[in-house]
Amino acid sequence: MALWAQMTPQLQYLPTQTLNELYPDTFPLDVRHYLASWIEEQRWENFDVDNMEQKPQARRLLDQMVHLLQEVAQHNPNVVERVKLQHISRNLSVFQPQPMQLVRTVRDILRKERHILGPPATNGTPQPAREDGKTDVDNLVLKVLEIQNCRQTLHQLQEDLNWEKQEIESIQGQNELDPQHSDQVARQTRIQQLEYNYSVCAKKRVQLLHEAVCALEQCQSCLILRIKSWRWEQHRATIGVHFDDNLGPLQTWCEQLLGVNGNLRQELMLVKRDHGGAEQFHTLQESLTHLLQTLIQSSLVVDKQPPQVIKTQSKFSTTVRYLLGEKMAPGKPVLLKAQIITEAQARNLGQQGVVPNENVGELINSTAILEHNTSSKSTCATFRNMSIRKIKRADRKGSESVTEEKFALLFTTEITITGCESPYSIQAISLPVVVIVHGSQEINAMATIIWDCAFSEPNRIPFIVPERVPWKQMCEALSSKFMSEVQTQRCLDGYNLHFLAQKIFDQPDISEDFSNMPVSWAQFNKEVLPGRNFTFWQWFEGVMDLTKKCLRDYWSEGLIFGFIGKQHLHVILQNKPNGTFLLRFSDSEIGGITIAYVGPNDIGGRKIQNIQPFTKKDLDSAGLGDRIRDINCITHVHPDLPKNDVFKKFFTGIGDQGSSTASIPPDTPMDIYGQSMTYGSNMCVLIII
Repeated sequence: MALWAQMTPQLQYLPTQTLNELYPDTFPLDVRHYLASWIEEQRWENFDVDNMEQKPQARRLLDQMVHLLQEVAQHNPNVVERVKLQHISRNLSVFQPQPMQLVRTVRDILRKERHILGPPATNGTPQPAREDGKTDVDNLVLKVLEIQNCRQTLHQLQEDLNWEKQEIESIQGQNELDPQHSDQVARQTRIQQLEYNYSVCAKKRVQLLHEAVCALEQCQSCLILRIKSWRWEQHRATIGVHFDDNLGPLQTWCEQLLGVNGNLRQELMLVKRDHGGAEQFHTLQESLTHLLQTLIQSSLVVDKQPPQVIKTQSKFSTTVRYLLGEKMAPGKPVLLKAQIITEAQARNLGQQGVVPNENVGELINSTAILEHNTSSKSTCATFRNMSIRKIKRADRKGSESVTEEKFALLFTTEITITGCESPYSIQAISLPVVVIVHGSQEINAMATIIWDCAFSEPNRIPFIVPERVPWKQMCEALSSKFMSEVQTQRCLDGYNLHFLAQKIFDQPDISEDFSNMPVSWAQFNKEVLPGRNFTFWQWFEGVMDLTKKCLRDYWSEGLIFGFIGKQHLHVILQNKPNGTFLLRFSDSEIGGITIAYVGPNDIGGRKIQNIQPFTKKDLDSAGLGDRIRDINCITHVHPDLPKNDVFKKFFTGIGDQGSSTASIPPDTPMDIYGQSMTYGSNMCVLIII
């Protein structure tokens, strides 16, 4: 479903009319979404829709589609969604008489999606969607050339007319019997033909000008959407979503549209000279002026965002790039100024476009010059040693903490573009940031940022986020963030995510699907977990940090089971022989990993025990591989792999693999924690569960 994975982020930027045309009532968006993988696996392009011999094959595809959709509906826990999908599956019967029409519909949808996303690159991989638009720009350039050709043709026709009129004046008044009279008639005919050709060409010139301005509006709208899409992808990158930060194609697009706009304004000026200042030309002039202003003001982007959690009195950097930098008028340097603004000020900025006067924070080194780099062809202002000296907090509501308050950096300047008379005021705003004064606030501040990046909507009013989201959205965010933070390709699997749901909802005995259950911001990082003194995010972040610093290779190779509840642990270990173990993240301690294993009980049976969690401090003194090697009561990692084969590559010390310095004497007395064992100078506690 690679195509659908690329297409999904673009849907929010498509106009409603385009969406309705792309996914008609006979094949709604729901079908494309739920059956994405299956749809892309079928060979729609192999069909000749006019070949009726392929009709049985098309009917089989239709039957499969209906069956799959009914299965999806049957297993959907949301009643409303289930009924909707059942209704859609019944409506697909409209294709029964003509199943080839289904083939044509799906094939056309896939083609249109590929067109929206852009042509494939030379290496065969799809290009980012924002590189689409080259064809539109090329067509625009051709349209401008056509207008220029019309102008040159008109100029030639006018010269020919002037010549013919001058010649005919010299022979006017001749007698009809005079031999030159026939030449006069011929010249008059040529004049009439030239005047007609001139009139036709002049009308075509005006028509082409209207068409070009309209095409420029459409092409620039696509460009603005692509810039917004780039910013949105940059925002989502905070939780690990793939982001291509290459601004080169967007810069080229901006420069091309600026050139087209300049050429059209020049052609319009010449048309007005030739035809007079008619109202239709005044409207075109206003359109081009508005497009120019929008393009100039939309081309300032925050290329390298500031850290989204900023501690006062600490240095940080950020880079702002101007995509029309090569078109700036030479002369006076362009100075970019930064200021910190509140959420309320950012909201007013979006609605009124007015730079706030009230100063809510003191920024050090808050100015930078836009400088052009000839090698990279980029024009950037880099704030290298910026710092927030102090911050003014807004009045907080209820239990809201300082780590929930969002700010942003606003960058402003005035720019003059070559060929434009007046300077333009432009501005760009950073992603939301949380300002802290102590390192202990960082984890809670990052929770605010994660929630904002994962669940905010495109084109939102700054910086509104929902108070609750479906658990399935939270799953995507947690898994993506985990992979990004740990720098691994292994995601959280269904077992991990189910346990996390049981944890955050405090429902350890529930085995049903949590996908559509709403999870709140309070459950995420305001309320402590039952029986603990930390929140869900604080606990999850601790696991990520431990895995990133000490356990990345173990996790990436699938040696750590990860998040697992006690009930599930019993299910998968209860019938295993003594010595079978697995590695799980501690759910009682922040940043801990424990070994759950099967061992003998006092009456000759088996019991499942957990060794007291190892923290980063423990693993810094002796790595996990060495610890596993030296614990003789564990022999096979789940399901049945010899530990010395699996973990051998992680052994660093000599150890004692023959005798058990870490074995558990059968007569060790029980305490309230369970049995104890000695590992070198460390005391490890076995907790019976």
